[in-house]
Amino acid sequence: MSKPKVFEKPTGVKDYLPDAVIRLRQIERSTLACMEKWGYRQIITPTLEFYDTVGVSSSTMDSKLFKLLDKRGTTMVLRSELTAPIARVVASLLREEELPIRLAYHANVFRALEDEAGREAEFFQTGVELVGDESPEADAEIVALAVESLKAAGVSNFKIALGHVGFLNGLLQEALPEDEDAQQELKAYLLERNYVGYRNRIRTLPLTDRAKQELEGILRLRGGSDVCEHAVALSQDQTAQRAIAHLCRIWEAIEDYGLKEHVLIDLTMIGDFTYYTGMTFEGYAAELGFPVCSGGRYDNLLQQFGRPAPATGFALKVNRILEIVGNRPLETDRRVLVVYEESRRKEALQTAMELRRKDGVAVETMKASVFVGTEGADRQTADKPASRTDYDEILEFR
Repeated sequence: MSKPKVFEKPTGVKDYLPDAVIRLRQIERSTLACMEKWGYRQIITPTLEFYDTVGVSSSTMDSKLFKLLDKRGTTMVLRSELTAPIARVVASLLREEELPIRLAYHANVFRALEDEAGREAEFFQTGVELVGDESPEADAEIVALAVESLKAAGVSNFKIALGHVGFLNGLLQEALPEDEDAQQELKAYLLERNYVGYRNRIRTLPLTDRAKQELEGILRLRGGSDVCEHAVALSQDQTAQRAIAHLCRIWEAIEDYGLKEHVLIDLTMIGDFTYYTGMTFEGYAAELGFPVCSGGRYDNLLQQFGRPAPATGFALKVNRILEIVGNRPLETDRRVLVVYEESRRKEALQTAMELRRKDGVAVETMKASVFVGTEGADRQTADKPASRTDYDEILEFR
């Protein structure tokens, strides 16, 4: 293998130039501020975790984890998401804290996606976890906060599709009680949004026409409260019935928040069906074909760390949000340049210090000998010359 050139970097990672960093930080600050107003406290977990604890408990496929060995030969992983690390903290360092616990985070995460063209191996997530509340109102809070967080991030035109894995599990168990493989195949088609494959697979199954119609019927169950009414009649399975009752209560609470225009019920929405145990959702912006947020209920995770507790949460996909807001006018501080001759350096530097104490002002200082204006001065130095157009104001002390 040839040695990489000095300017090359690994596949799937990128450099963020100053303007992009400004936008990333604006998204981070605005969304975390929104989450804090809802009572969520920030937490920071390590970039490295043990594979045998957080790694195996993660929602990420094992093949997509970045693994490495420490000096003792113990397998470590770069965090691939934040839910499992936060579950570890809640079960250990916060074990004595009374439930429910509300936590927020912003961090970079890593997934080995080098075989998937255009995907990033390192990206950013901002999200929350609500641990210790199994009520529909807790799920509705998570969905409502996702809506408000997307607004705070600058995404205005979006929809959140809301589903429940229990409904599909019950429906499939009722129709295919002895065929677990077929159930998993159908779930996989829905997870991939491959509705043609889903329909074709149903038609090959040894089912009555009525059963096939019921399984295909969920593809039409998208909308508001009327979906709950239709879904109740679609399956008599108790698991499915409980799931729909829970989902309907979530919808009612979302209506009480006054946010139903941003949410629709979609019973094909199952998320990662090996991870979520109840409500699950994804948020889609009009400008992108990929989700900008996702979340749901995962009541089985905490018990893997020795503190069984229900939990629900979501994560914003910050890099995708950056694609949406990246072309909008950039909100930056007022930039001031202070140019000075050495004889007036003290006066210039003190003026710069005073200006920096004001909100919304960024100040640079520069000796006159390295400053080149736009009036035709032809002095050249080893430093990059500054242009008057780079700044909102230039103060000269000569």
